Amino acid sequence: MMVNWKKIWYFIWKDDSLASWLVNVVLAVIIVKFLIFPGLGLLLDTSFPVVAVVSCSMEHGFTNCGQGSVELCGVDETIDAKGLDEYWDICGVWYEDNEIDKNMFSSFPFQDGFNKGDIMVLVGSEDINLGDVIVFGSGRSGPPIIHRVVDIENGEYMTKGDHNSGQLNFEKDIKKDAILGKAVFRVPYLGWVKVAFDNFIGGVLR
Repeated sequence: MMVNWKKIWYFIWKDDSLASWLVNVVLAVIIVKFLIFPGLGLLLDTSFPVVAVVSCSMEHGFTNCGQGSVELCGVDETIDAKGLDEYWDICGVWYEDNEIDKNMFSSFPFQDGFNKGDIMVLVGSEDINLGDVIVFGSGRSGPPIIHRVVDIENGEYMTKGDHNSGQLNFEKDIKKDAILGKAVFRVPYLGWVKVAFDNFIGGVLR
């Protein structure tokens, strides 16, 4: 029996039926997961070439961060931080106490942070420096963490989320083999598709 490729082509690209729409969704997932994503990983030398930001721990504005109270770096305010100067007035003390001054911070990648729902493009890199934004496995359940490197000692890395008031316990001694990649490019908002999907699944499972 010969396959009628014309009918298949019409069904996929021209048909307006629900079945055709579902087939298109499945094909899109297969193409992204098994062709585009691995291809980018090979090109960028990392198994995580693209990640969606699913928390607000790198935001520079006041937000409730899912915790109920609106804050930034542990400070509860009603104003917003717009630009590095305002951010530093609120959050700079921690960095200065850890030997990172404002001039140093202003030279870091993503000096203005980034937001929940953004997409970050990663590269695998042996060259990770102070101020770089990295994605790493925390050893806990849940997605990998994307935070900024604030110290490097004896081949181990320490990070902090720009929005957070301090470091979390699991980010004080990150081994090199736990690092999945270094962020080099940001695409705003595109990751909200994944965030919405995760929130929907979480709501269904709760």
